[in-house]
Amino acid sequence: MTTLRTLAAAGLLMGAVLLCGSLSNAAPSLLPAPKRSVAPAFVLKDSNGKDVKLADLKGKVVLLNFWATWCGPCKAEIPWFNEFQEKQSSGGLMVLGVSMDEEGWKVVRPYLQKMAVNYQVVLGGDDVAAKYGGIDSLPLTLLIDREGKIAARHVGLTSKGNYEEDIAQLLRQ
Repeated sequence: MTTLRTLAAAGLLMGAVLLCGSLSNAAPSLLPAPKRSVAPAFVLKDSNGKDVKLADLKGKVVLLNFWATWCGPCKAEIPWFNEFQEKQSSGGLMVLGVSMDEEGWKVVRPYLQKMAVNYQVVLGGDDVAAKYGGIDSLPLTLLIDREGKIAARHVGLTSKGNYEEDIAQLLRQ
């Protein structure tokens, strides 16, 4: 995870540079439907110890965000994800955060309260990271279509506008 912390710091710097440009007007980055692969299945625990199964979310557009409390770029995205969950859940969007914090709920619960996170969060680890091809950098955000297939993969800080475009297009499909 130390490597992830180093990469997250580099991602924050790079993201800040990119956001100074006109990245918010970037074109949608969705894969064409025939090129999408099925998102690997998982069952992870939420803060109440309840199982959360990715398979149970089929039929929804899922914004799956791998993050950590120590990750600066992750912190920047949380308010956007709160807004997406609030405004677009009725249209079929589900935001699901996967905390990669090694310290577990001890550090994650207070952070969720501090950031007023309004979407579901589960704890991840090496097993789920391996299923997704390894997670070399945080944040890592996947947009999963209603069929359970990965439509977009965003590594590092991505502009809010890019997420909005991709989500809108997936919700229309």
